[in-house]
Amino acid sequence: MNLEILTSSLQYIKPEIAVSVFLVVIVLSDLIFHKNKKPLPFLSIIGLLITGYFVIQQFGMNMHVFNVAGPDSGLLSVDSFGAFFKLVVVLASIFVILFSITSNEIIQSEERHGEYYALIMGMILGMFLLSSASDLILIYLSIELLSLSSYVLAGFVKTSKRDSEASLKYVIYGGVASGIMLFGISIIYGLTGTTNLHVINNVIQLQHLSGFTFIFAGILVLGGIGFKISIAPFHFWTPDVYEGAPITITAYLSVASKAAGFALLIRFLKIAFVDTVTSEGSWVLLNVIDWQRILVVLAILTMTLGNFAALWQDNIKRMLAYSSIAHAGYLLLAVAVLSNEGLVAVLVYFSAYLFMNLGAFFVVMLIANKIGSEDIDDYKGLGSSTSYLGIALAIFLLALAGLPPTAGFIAKLYIFIALVDANMIVAAIITLLNTVVAYYYYVRILKNLYLVSKETTVEKFEVSFGNVVVLALLVIPVLFFGIYFTPLVNLAKSSIALVGF
Repeated sequence: MNLEILTSSLQYIKPEIAVSVFLVVIVLSDLIFHKNKKPLPFLSIIGLLITGYFVIQQFGMNMHVFNVAGPDSGLLSVDSFGAFFKLVVVLASIFVILFSITSNEIIQSEERHGEYYALIMGMILGMFLLSSASDLILIYLSIELLSLSSYVLAGFVKTSKRDSEASLKYVIYGGVASGIMLFGISIIYGLTGTTNLHVINNVIQLQHLSGFTFIFAGILVLGGIGFKISIAPFHFWTPDVYEGAPITITAYLSVASKAAGFALLIRFLKIAFVDTVTSEGSWVLLNVIDWQRILVVLAILTMTLGNFAALWQDNIKRMLAYSSIAHAGYLLLAVAVLSNEGLVAVLVYFSAYLFMNLGAFFVVMLIANKIGSEDIDDYKGLGSSTSYLGIALAIFLLALAGLPPTAGFIAKLYIFIALVDANMIVAAIITLLNTVVAYYYYVRILKNLYLVSKETTVEKFEVSFGNVVVLALLVIPVLFFGIYFTPLVNLAKSSIALVGF
């Protein structure tokens, strides 16, 4: 890569540069002012606001940078699609940092706050690169950057055996998934002679590659991506890690990491395996791998396993982990539609999922701060002792269940529309039945909050003004976009309209 390509490409990766700069700033600030950790979260938020400004500038762009194999085959794609997912990551990161300021688990580890916020910035950098990468080597490096930071954060609270167990399991499962993916990448490179997704597409068309070996390699790469987005049968790490990790990190993994993983999956399929896009927006796949059938089977397996496993959980974090697996199944089914309408459904879903899932975890964190428990049975009678938290949690759970008038209903509605338009009626019916199953475990929490009284008197507890504001910032979009969702849909459509991947 010559110097001219390098310097001209740098101007298009301002968000990644901003994150890298503030990562260094946080580390230096922690080293210089090691006795005062209070500025660190605010430095992180300032860095994310500046990063968000640069991300917004990328909407409307559509170009390839760091072009090593030709003008249309860069290492990174700078476009509205990637910018959308980067914006999701930025918003999720800001909320998680706000959560961390009042989290008892994080406050107790004050001496290591420098590492905590630096690792979060490292995760953000990995997710940004993952959202835009169009080369298998860069994809692998981005996943490793994201994963190594998240392994440490999952076991951040050293005094908790549960956190250490979560981190160890995450490392073991992640190492296996990483090795499987790298093996698949090596096979694809051996068959095509390149790791660039654009060039792989051209090679497949020219040489008419097919056969068991290529299918096997593609499924191995899908396994590595499937690990990041928690789809069955690559989901085994999710319940244990979500339960054991600090609640702030659990919330972060459930939204930001999943968003980056889906951005990668969509880009991987669209660039490497799509021949043309019809005037109606449907994707015509190259005759190599029947991705639609594979994705539909995995999606139905994922949502069914997630919903039915959630029915038996007594720990609310573990229940939300299985709920997160089920939501990954819904999103994967929208991807399996293999059309631009399916993409719109994915983007609308993530817009809603960002607020409702982070909101649910935030309320769980605030309640855990007070009662020291995450057991669903300990939620009995809490609805009356803390009405604001109870109402907020009810709204988030009803949104996750997909009931109107919440943004969760709109998110599921667009998935059903995409499925019906693609004539995938059986898949739509299975999704509907899974949604009905999900109502049970969400309503079970609401029953404990309001309909079951505790034998002992439940002490009332107040919520600080700062936490009230953060909760309002999560509740309002869930209700607002459930009634007036046109801005979300327009943003989703514009994010894919000009993108040629």
